[in-house]
Amino acid sequence: MSRLRYNRKAAVDSLRGSCSALSPFIDDCGPLKLTVAKDRDLFNALAAAIVFQQLSGKAASTIHGRFTRLFRDDAPEASQVAKLSMEDLRGVGLSRNKALAVLDLAEKSADGTLLPMRRLARLEDQQVIENLCLVRGIGPWTAQMFLIFNLGRPDVMPATDLGVQKGVQAVYKMPDLPGPDQVLDKTCHLAPYRSAAAWYFWWISDVVLMT
Repeated sequence: MSRLRYNRKAAVDSLRGSCSALSPFIDDCGPLKLTVAKDRDLFNALAAAIVFQQLSGKAASTIHGRFTRLFRDDAPEASQVAKLSMEDLRGVGLSRNKALAVLDLAEKSADGTLLPMRRLARLEDQQVIENLCLVRGIGPWTAQMFLIFNLGRPDVMPATDLGVQKGVQAVYKMPDLPGPDQVLDKTCHLAPYRSAAAWYFWWISDVVLMT
């Protein structure tokens, strides 16, 4: 679970062969550097995902650090978090909604509503998304990030992601920012390696469009 479930070179070769519009950007960027988190602890991975939602990396890291320091070895267990109060969680900088989401994550992790990592790893992508979305504060985008960066799944296209949308707009020279349905339509030919394609779209949005 700590490695990609596909070959990077095979993914890049497939993208080059299936999309002449994306190929020049791949040339400029170079090898695919998408990595998968080595953390096999589902609860902590999802707690971090909730904390980092809609925050800058620095601010989120600060809040997440305060949260983990509430526990021995900076690695809280769901049962420990479930005993915290709203005041405890708000005290480390979490918003009310995020505090409620973390508590719900702890409850659903402890009672078995949220499947363990090993079982999730055996499910199809959509089944993983459906299970993760049972937790308050986790929607399809967060679940897709988990599929790409925690389970190493090869064919996930997070069509609601702004960076992906900007990358798709640039690659396919679209006059307006595409919506989710347009992104899916424009990128369907990139299967079965749309996770790798998404990584390149993020690179385009972060590097090419910012220069």
